[in-house]
Amino acid sequence: MKPRESGQSDGRSGTGGQGGDLPKGSAPERRELDRRSFLARGVSLATFGTTAFLYRTAGAADSEKTTDPMRVPGAPPRPYGERSPFEKQARKGRTEPSSSHGKDVTVADPFISLTPLQDLHGVVTPSSLHFERHHNGVPAIDPARHRLVIHGLVDRPLIFTVEELKRLPSVSRLTFIECSGNTWLGWQDAQDLTVQDTHGLTSTSEWTGVKLSTLLDAVGARRDATWMLAEGSDAAGLDRSVPLTDEVLNEALICYGQNGEALRPEQGYPLRLLVPGFEGNINVKWLRRLKLGTAPFMTRWETAKYTDLMPDGKAYQFSLVMEAKSVITAPSGRQQIHPGFREIRGLAWSGRGRVTKVEVSVDGGRTWQEARLQEPVLPKCHSRFRFPWRWQGQEAILQSRCHDETGYVQPSREDLIKVRGTHSIYHYNAVHSWKVERDGKVRNVHV
Repeated sequence: MKPRESGQSDGRSGTGGQGGDLPKGSAPERRELDRRSFLARGVSLATFGTTAFLYRTAGAADSEKTTDPMRVPGAPPRPYGERSPFEKQARKGRTEPSSSHGKDVTVADPFISLTPLQDLHGVVTPSSLHFERHHNGVPAIDPARHRLVIHGLVDRPLIFTVEELKRLPSVSRLTFIECSGNTWLGWQDAQDLTVQDTHGLTSTSEWTGVKLSTLLDAVGARRDATWMLAEGSDAAGLDRSVPLTDEVLNEALICYGQNGEALRPEQGYPLRLLVPGFEGNINVKWLRRLKLGTAPFMTRWETAKYTDLMPDGKAYQFSLVMEAKSVITAPSGRQQIHPGFREIRGLAWSGRGRVTKVEVSVDGGRTWQEARLQEPVLPKCHSRFRFPWRWQGQEAILQSRCHDETGYVQPSREDLIKVRGTHSIYHYNAVHSWKVERDGKVRNVHV
């Protein structure tokens, strides 16, 4: 039989030729034609696809450059690193009620900013998000001109430059600082607040400096020197009396570093005192003077302020240690949750030492279960805890309770008020409550 020409068709459908006909010829010829046809079609489709891709790209280049990181070169290195523009965590100022022309208004406190505890991971607070508390603004201090004077009951009064301090043996440690007024709103009726509003005046950093004891050895501190006055260089002239106990002498630092770099101006640049576990105000920033004596110096910052008003009207002074405290950061105030599994997360800390246990309640304190502590768990440092929970849409009241290595247990609000009353604004450390509504909204309550 005479072979059919390649352009002819026998009417049968197939995969080659025009109209879907099979190519004519011998089997090898048909295979070769099939391959050529396939390649030709592939080239045509590839050409069409490339053209369409280029056309689409040309029309949408500007918008896609910002969404497809594989299509444009990245940004070059910066002299000082910045976080992603997609991250929006920020400190916020504290607002307080005021009165203006007979009307109740809310005004921002210009000397306070709050750490966004609800947005953080781990235990270290970024330096840029560390809470602020100062009394007359942040001074601009040239470290080359700054001096630290140590005098009083010493054999050799000395003046140190910042560079001289940096030449001495250095120490670093992770520890929290907490304003004694943190959680002060707990003394009042519950308000619709976030955890940043209620607990944002505490942060943890890695602090670096020279031990206080090293400097006191250098000046020859006398045996009868049992108190020390620490004075800052800010316009408020803040100064505080520090007891020179063995614990303070073993742990206190004169710091020039925070989280691997120089102190931020808001944190006392170029020098600050650090007394782990003591209330924030005693960790004097912009440190310029240490004077040793035999008794407290009774400054206005420890007589008119930073004292605890007791129920009988007396003021309790030098309540310096920050007692054990904890708070659930997620879910927390003004957040929205949905039914299903989630992890309850929070922070616990104690100025007396290491956190040994955190308990969580989802029923307002009727029952408690132990949470898992996440490493590292360090003395006088924020410790993170986690607790698995499945929420099924019912009302719930979430609480956490901290235990420290001294045996101290964080008190309930009722037990704390029995002892302290409600006239203070400092050292509130009661168990905190968040109520989860049926619609998943979380709000601040007292239980």
